[in-house]
Amino acid sequence: MNELGAEQELALLDHPAEGVARVTLNRPAARNALNTPLRRALDATFKSLEADDDVRCVIVRGNSQCFAAGADLKEVAELGTHAVSQLPVLKTWKVIAELSKPLIAAVAGPAFGGGCELAQHADIIIAARSARFGQPEVNVGIMPGGGATQRLVRALGYWRAMHLMLTGAPINAEEALQCGLVSEVVDDELLDQRAVELAALIASRPPVAVRLIKQVALAGADSSLSAGLLLERRAFESLFDTHDQKEGMRAFAERRAPVFTGQ
Repeated sequence: MNELGAEQELALLDHPAEGVARVTLNRPAARNALNTPLRRALDATFKSLEADDDVRCVIVRGNSQCFAAGADLKEVAELGTHAVSQLPVLKTWKVIAELSKPLIAAVAGPAFGGGCELAQHADIIIAARSARFGQPEVNVGIMPGGGATQRLVRALGYWRAMHLMLTGAPINAEEALQCGLVSEVVDDELLDQRAVELAALIASRPPVAVRLIKQVALAGADSSLSAGLLLERRAFESLFDTHDQKEGMRAFAERRAPVFTGQ
């Protein structure tokens, strides 16, 4: 197997339902630690998913024991500033963050450091009861570098986010639900089923409307309320030029299920 093929084996892709793509981190011996080959595999996979019009919703998951234990410290421990700056970390996060399609993180076991940040790139996080979340970078002399200092503060509020990052202490699934870090908690044996069910439901919705909901929500989070409301209104109005809007409202009036085509 060539180098590219070996890297792609680190991010396995399958399609468990119509319109749904699922990306599985595949470094079980390393607890799915994020190293350069895995990041490159994620980069290539998410670029392909963005370009695939048949994919309407994406799931990212680890395995039943671990979502992702963070960055691979063996790879970076002895590096200097310049060498670290050359790693494809920010490039990979950018590709995932800019995915226009809804992303669901299905988390079982630890999601620590970069693994927790990967989950934070999702639009919906489903946690198994075994899930644990944390930003333990401070324990090894560094700090989060994949967005946690910004995303956690926005999601949880300053004081809760700072507690997680300054102590490095993890929280369990129920604590994550209570503080708003995850969307729902399910039994471990139901995690994959629930993620696919939810992704399939989202994939059945009108793709243009779904894409604009995500786009406006993210853009509005970094804008004033008045600017966000204006973005929302303009996007709302634009949907009345789509075939799916006409189909959806006609189907509602005719008491039938709509067939959305993304047009």
